Amino acid sequence: MKFLGRFFKILLILVVLLVVSVWLYSRTYHPKYSGELELKNISKEVTVYFDDIGVPHINAQNQEDAYVALGYVHAQERLWQMELMRRIASGRLSEIFGKDLVSVDQFFGGLGIEEAAEVTIASLDKTTQSYILTQSYLDGINQYIEEGKTPLEFTLVGVEKEKYTMKDIYNVFGYMSFSFAVAHKTDPLLTEIKEKLGDSYLNELLSINNEYLTINRTSIPTKIEATFSKTVASIMDDLPVSPFIGSNSWILGPEKTKNGKVIFENDPHIGFSQPSVWYQNHIKTPDFEIYGFNIALMPFPLLGHNRQYAYGLTMLANDDLNFYVEENNPADAAEYKTVDGYKKYEFRDKTIRIKNEEDTTFQVKVSKHGPIMNNLITHIIDDRPIAMNWVYTQLPNEMLDVSYKMSHANSMTDFKSGVARIHAPGLNVMYGDAKDNIAWFSSARLYQLRDSLSSKTYLNGASGNDEILEFLPFKENPKAINPSWSYVYSANNQVDSVRGKLYPGYYQPQDRAKRIVELLDKKNDFTKEDVANMTYDVKSSTVPNIIRDLLKSVNKSDLSASERKAFSVLENWDGNYLKTAVSPTIYNRFLYEFLSATYKDELGDSFELFINSQLQDEVLPNQVNREHSVWWDNIATKDEVETRSDIIQASFKSAFSFLENQLGENVENWTWNRVISVEYEHAIGKAGGLLRKLFNLGPYETIGGNEVINNQIFKLDSTGFYKVTAGPSTRRVIDFSDIENSLAIIPTGQSGNVFSRYYKNQTKKYLQGKFVKMKLNQTEIEQSKNVLIFKPME
Repeated sequence: MKFLGRFFKILLILVVLLVVSVWLYSRTYHPKYSGELELKNISKEVTVYFDDIGVPHINAQNQEDAYVALGYVHAQERLWQMELMRRIASGRLSEIFGKDLVSVDQFFGGLGIEEAAEVTIASLDKTTQSYILTQSYLDGINQYIEEGKTPLEFTLVGVEKEKYTMKDIYNVFGYMSFSFAVAHKTDPLLTEIKEKLGDSYLNELLSINNEYLTINRTSIPTKIEATFSKTVASIMDDLPVSPFIGSNSWILGPEKTKNGKVIFENDPHIGFSQPSVWYQNHIKTPDFEIYGFNIALMPFPLLGHNRQYAYGLTMLANDDLNFYVEENNPADAAEYKTVDGYKKYEFRDKTIRIKNEEDTTFQVKVSKHGPIMNNLITHIIDDRPIAMNWVYTQLPNEMLDVSYKMSHANSMTDFKSGVARIHAPGLNVMYGDAKDNIAWFSSARLYQLRDSLSSKTYLNGASGNDEILEFLPFKENPKAINPSWSYVYSANNQVDSVRGKLYPGYYQPQDRAKRIVELLDKKNDFTKEDVANMTYDVKSSTVPNIIRDLLKSVNKSDLSASERKAFSVLENWDGNYLKTAVSPTIYNRFLYEFLSATYKDELGDSFELFINSQLQDEVLPNQVNREHSVWWDNIATKDEVETRSDIIQASFKSAFSFLENQLGENVENWTWNRVISVEYEHAIGKAGGLLRKLFNLGPYETIGGNEVINNQIFKLDSTGFYKVTAGPSTRRVIDFSDIENSLAIIPTGQSGNVFSRYYKNQTKKYLQGKFVKMKLNQTEIEQSKNVLIFKPME
């Protein structure tokens, strides 16, 4: 017994020592929020006030000093995030995570982002303020690398810190631009549908009505493989940082607000992650002020405001990426056919360094249209060389100057001149100011193909007939400046006509846009609080109509009493995705069963890729209302041709049966919060176990669903659970009648340092639809308890 007593005493001492050691270790890894530090390359003292949510308010005597300080404080909170972001486009993730990410590195390394960056950097004017301030920002990051604590993640994965350069910033621009694109997942799938199933199937997906529908019962269409699209989708899903997806924004002119001044709203939809995408910061010098939201390694905020104006973004969703089928020279595979004869491919040799493995090499073959994707995606089952033509790498890149101009504009005209230089990704740039101006600019290098040519399937690279005819001048891009109806909005919806035609793209359905307009048209005395409440709205204006049209084909006399109960619940749903609502649970399972019965027989393993695409969202209302459709017939049933009624009746019954098994017999207990959840995942927390508990946040209950204003984006699949992977990356409300009390929130917290008090301090408020203040009042800012002073190094 004495032995056991001594053993437990020793064990207790060891546990205490371990706890104390971990605590002391964690204390040394806290970012520095107060005290004094010496910095090189600043001319005067810089004071940084960290407010109660961890936002740094940088007070400097000049902008160069301010941006050195910004680089330093940004790095101490987000260096790990910066490291991941810069490695994607350059194909260097395998150095950290090993051989499982070789396919990701090969794909991104071959896209030409690095090569385009080198060309751009070589031609930069080093005397411009955008260049000088960017170098100051990089200097601050690199000083932190030299002197600051190494983030825990670097130690866990065994990666050494490296200095950052201008090329890293352009690599981030490139990754951001590519993550906005949709065509790389959709165009190959649509091409295969056209080539294997035929025009009737394709036209219905593109909402082109078929005059005559013929179902050929003598042959069964070949199932779709979609290896190209599935592989790209898998690559994007495997990335350790967030892809850009969509967004909301609306701006109210003075006539629509109670206080007679502009109110600005923006909530970009981006893949959820930990740390959050945006790093908030406030810079103030004698000649400049901006409260900004910066992406890792971007010195100038893509979202921002000051006392004069506010700006933000949504995804334009224009089609800026096309695929061309090249034709090799039969006598020499190193050449491809053009209208001017055969030309040599360009060859680029690439090396991937792999953690704990030997290096591997690959070669990129490049035509005038872009890299040949067959070499980058090993699973492509297509003998034809398929080149990716991407506007981002094909045209000069001015994004550094664009982002500088957005944050340094002197007027709306000055701001417009900056966003006119955006080439890719296409962005809806939203603007409002203290002088009562509101505006929306669709900003991209739009182009024109020959009439009747669709850019949504593969184009002919050899004929010369499918080339871009011209890039349009910015003055022809859709825009709205101080419209008579006194508001502008964007929800990734179809933009206005260009040259008399709707511009092609991968736009989201009208759901969010319709709801925004519905709410804005109701009144003319909006307050900041009204707009803040709108950001948390979870009512769909379109789903009740879809349900009504679906239920028309359900034969109620064939339903059991419990099934009729579910029918009634669904029939009376107002479209609100509330936690305790039952209808969203029934609808989403019904929708999955309906889509499965409609499309899975033809699409096979590519079915889930399709049903979670923008394309399916857009075609759904049309498909539900088609009495006759080639997709209704199940090609697996040889002696029967199914109808819309057959499909919908069977789908409703299948949905009910599934939910009864999943959630129990009582329909009233099928509440939405039982099946939907959100977890903010860290790249290392994805490994699970203790690392998940340490780094990830959640899972949590949430409110909302796909394509409502509070957009909680999840994938439909067979599981019956809906794990939210993306949504509002920030919500901002800026009221020019009360600019010092404007509001914002991010999903988790300012810091990416797991030991920081600001790692998750906004999560609870975010999930409840609450906000925190974006402080501009200097007296209030100077009351901060945490003050860090940077002194020039002597």
